[in-house]
Parts: sequence; structure tokens; C-alpha cells
Amino acid sequence: MSTKDFIEKDYYKVLGVPKDATEAEIKKAYRKLAREYHPDANKGNVKAEERFKEISEANDILGDPKKRKEYDEARALFGNGGFRPGPGAGGGSFNFDLGDLFGGGAQGQGGAGGFGGGLGDVFGGLFNRGGAGPGTRTQPRRGQDIESEVTLSFTEAIEGATVPLRMSSQSPCKACSGTGDKNGTPRVCPTCVGTGQVARGSGGGFSLTDPCPDCKGRGLIAENPCEICKGSGRAKSSRTMQVRIPAGVSDGQRIRLRGKGAPGERGGPAGDLYVMVHVDSHPVFGRKDDNLTVTVPVTFAEAALGGEVRVPTLGGPPVTLKLPPGTPNGRTMRARGKGAVRKDGTRGDLLVTVEVSVPKDLTGKARDALEAYREATAGEDPRADLFQAAKGA
Repeated sequence: MSTKDFIEKDYYKVLGVPKDATEAEIKKAYRKLAREYHPDANKGNVKAEERFKEISEANDILGDPKKRKEYDEARALFGNGGFRPGPGAGGGSFNFDLGDLFGGGAQGQGGAGGFGGGLGDVFGGLFNRGGAGPGTRTQPRRGQDIESEVTLSFTEAIEGATVPLRMSSQSPCKACSGTGDKNGTPRVCPTCVGTGQVARGSGGGFSLTDPCPDCKGRGLIAENPCEICKGSGRAKSSRTMQVRIPAGVSDGQRIRLRGKGAPGERGGPAGDLYVMVHVDSHPVFGRKDDNLTVTVPVTFAEAALGGEVRVPTLGGPPVTLKLPPGTPNGRTMRARGKGAVRKDGTRGDLLVTVEVSVPKDLTGKARDALEAYREATAGEDPRADLFQAAKGA
């Protein structure tokens, strides 16, 4: 997020709360919107995904009292991108270079410089930047996110499973203890003064930041580069982690596990682990959202006269369904609570579709019985309505 975006975005409007909203009101508004626009509930909806990101960004700022205070102060100072002078400073607004306000600008010389280093403190926590003056301390760096894949059996996906995942990622180099320097004594990068970023003009009086080209964003330069990590402070490592896959996941679902990614640098937090789930098919059961499906063969006599039919369930005892007389082929009945696990811990249903089984070979008595049935119903034409409807159309 750029400094300009931070100033111009109205996060209160994004969450639909007033500027004096309490922490509880902000949390309640965020949870309501997050449930409505969550990617899992809006699969394939790009607009909903962008809206979810916007809501999360707003909550990240307003949900943290310190960040919210800094945001309010910044908005008060820089209304619509222009500096608003106080009494006696003259009307109107003017553009300025935000880079000057983060350090390196003259202080006590009027204009924006008259605020000294205070504005650097306002934005420092939100953009992980300190002042650009001498002695700047290097900032913690968040670890990289990792992506992995796992294939589950149909039953594991429904019931949940703990699976081992072998992952490769960048972690602090053991040879140099993550410093990048063979002797463990890197120096602060003189180009970015330890911030890991350099400013560049973007027009309109604003400055944007890019990773420092000399230290590659680390803020440190190794005088004697480590032979293992070549001075980066990071080396490739492999590890095996036992990961719990929640019950009810579906094929193609992407799960986010916070803090299970690559370790951070200089005390920074670990990244996240994203697991793409693949689910094998089942020879008997299928799935439709939170419901399981199964097709059960029945005899003609059971469908015509009715009866009780035993139906298998996934991982549990069979259930018995009552088949009403005259049940047509393809009818679907419901066994409640025998489906997949939902997010709230409840279960969906088992949808049972009836399929009338036609025997290929008939014994003498069975054939005689069917011949007698055919003679008894010879006057009935099940296709009469079909032809009548075709003529009417």
C-alpha cells in the first residue's frame, strides 16, 4: 500500500462505520462483511474477492488502536492529498514530497519541514519505515508465504485428516546466523540508511518507494559475504510439518494456515502456508456442496408397492428409508445429518437417488407374473400425455 493510497482511502466508509465507532462496532462490521464477501462463499466472483481484500485492509488499520490513531492523524493533516495549513499560513493547499516528511528533509525551515520528524513517527509504524537519518535501525522482515499441495481420500476430506507436508523455503542461513556476513557483522546500507527502501518521484508532488537496489531490501550489506547464502542471509531449507486439514474440505479448495510459512528475518513474523487440496473420488458416494450423494438400486416391486430400503452411509451404520408406493425412477430422498461437515460443525444431508433395477434374466415364474401384469394393464398407455403435449406445443 502506497502512502498516497493510505491517505486517500476512507476505511471508515469501507466498513460502513462512523469515525467515532468503538472497537466492538468495528469488529462487528468487519465480521459481517467478511462473511458476506469471503472467497469461499463467492467462488469465481472477482468483484467479491477485491471487496474482501478492501475490507481486510480496512480492518487491519482500524482494528489496531495504534494504527487507527496514526491513520486518523494522517487524514487530519493531509485531507485530499494536499497539506492544509493552519491559521496564518495562508489559504489553499499545495503539493509536497512525502519523502521529505519521513526524514532527510530540513527541519525548522518553514513549510512541511516545520513539523520536524513527527510525521515520520505518524507513518513509520504503518509502512515499516523509520526516519532516513543516521543510526536508523533495520526493520524486521516478514517471512515468505509458501504454497503446497496435498491429495486426500474422499473420506479424509469429509472427516478431516492430519497429513505430513515436506516443504522447501528460505530461512535464516545457519552458517552466518542469518546476518549474511561471514563474520556475523554486516553494516547498515549507506544507500537506504538501513530502511531497505529508496524513494523515487512519481509526479504530483508524491514520492513512492522501491526496494533498495544495493541491499535488495535487507537494509544491511555484508562486508565479507557468507559463502553459503552469498550475503543474502537466507538459505534454502527443507522441513516436514504435520498439517491438520479441517473436515469438510472440497476438491480444489485453497487453505490458508497463518504463521506456518517461511520464518521471518530480524524478529519478523513467519509467512503463511497455502495448501491446495485435491480429493480422490469415491466408488459409491459423491458430493454436492455440503451434502453427500448416493444412488441406490431398487426392484420394480419395491418401487411400485413400496417398502423399506437400507442405505449405506460414509463411515457409519446404514440407515433405513421408507419407500412410498409408486416411487418413480430417479426420485431423490434425504437422510438428514449424514453428509459432509460444515464450517459450523453441523453436517449436511445424504441425498439418496432411487434407480429401478431391470433384471436381465427372468425365471419362469417371474416371467409369467410379468406377462400377467402386462395383460392386466394393457389398456394403460404411459405415453399418452407425452404425445398429447407434443401436439399442443
